[in-house]
Amino acid sequence: MRALVFDTTLGGWEKTRGFELQDVPSPTLDEKKNPADADKVLLKVHYAGICGTDRGIWNRAAFKDQILGSLAAEKAASPARDAGSSVGTRRILGHEFFGEVVALGSKASAIAPFPLRVGDFAAPESHVTCNKCFQCLHGEKHVCTNEKILGISHDGGFAEFVKLPAHILWKTDTAKTRPELGALQEPFGNAVHAASKVSLKGKTIAIFGLGPIGLFLVLVARGLGAASIIGVEPNPVSQDMAKKLGIDYVIPLPQRPKDTPTHHRDEDVIARIMELTSGLGVDVSFEMAGFNSSFNNAVFAARRGGDMIAFGIKSGDFVLEDYNRFIVRGITMHAVIGRRLPETWEMTQRLFMDAQNKIQENIWNVILNQGKGTILPLAKYTREAFEAMMAKHPKILIEV
Repeated sequence: MRALVFDTTLGGWEKTRGFELQDVPSPTLDEKKNPADADKVLLKVHYAGICGTDRGIWNRAAFKDQILGSLAAEKAASPARDAGSSVGTRRILGHEFFGEVVALGSKASAIAPFPLRVGDFAAPESHVTCNKCFQCLHGEKHVCTNEKILGISHDGGFAEFVKLPAHILWKTDTAKTRPELGALQEPFGNAVHAASKVSLKGKTIAIFGLGPIGLFLVLVARGLGAASIIGVEPNPVSQDMAKKLGIDYVIPLPQRPKDTPTHHRDEDVIARIMELTSGLGVDVSFEMAGFNSSFNNAVFAARRGGDMIAFGIKSGDFVLEDYNRFIVRGITMHAVIGRRLPETWEMTQRLFMDAQNKIQENIWNVILNQGKGTILPLAKYTREAFEAMMAKHPKILIEV
């Protein structure tokens, strides 16, 4: 089968870039050889989404340790592999995808969130949880101690077929959900999780970073009753999308003076937010970009007694600008990762299937541009075509 991969034999992490389109062995279910296959499902992928994680891997700027470490562990666990085996050298990428169930292990349907049968359509939760650790046993599967992540530490969905644990598959009604958008349930769920940390009804919020998940958050926050939504974003394309999605205000991120410390807040942005909120600040600020300056923007934008949602991910140390302000103003910070299981998926699917909120319509028409220039067939993949699409569109899909 065809798949997009990172291959360690082609030059290593530092000396390579992009994804390789390769012919790789198709996964199979064989409970006689591997009893663990009883819990697995074979999914034929139809669509897969590209997100910031994939862009980071493309540029070798993120997830190096997780990918290389997991490959090394797989190699160590298979010492008797054939000389030509690719075990431990190749990772199939991709964690946002959607497809059709083509085979089931004998126990798979019983352990899935919904009973499954061949022919059903489903999307996976990208975090493969162990269901055994303290967190999993106490309703906190989204922070599982032993998790693996699809496309990073477990082979993912940029491929024609993928073998997955049944317990992470969420059945999807294609009569109520566009197949193209089925692949976006996972990232949309990030926005749902972030928006559900505190009540947004009647509140003024600021979203720092209007990438795909920030744009999804505009739709979710409006659906949850936010009274006013302010967005901060440097990219004109994303700014325009946010306006089309009904955001109330967009603040362009200004050019920073060269000698400005990377952690320093953007004072003009904070001043504009204070102007829009009559000097009060926002009830809830969402940091969705992962930059140190954006983090401090979110802190300074929040009103006294307000909330800050920290979602953007960046490795390394951050500087909290003016710790005293953070404490004295009584700001409550919430760290958000992934999706709560099962609550976020259940809420995501309810929102998706409610035609009255026009969420699917907005995602398809605005964020995906009705598929015009945003969907690349896997068979036509080239580095050049893929990179050009990533540069032009905040969100793109692979059609398998």
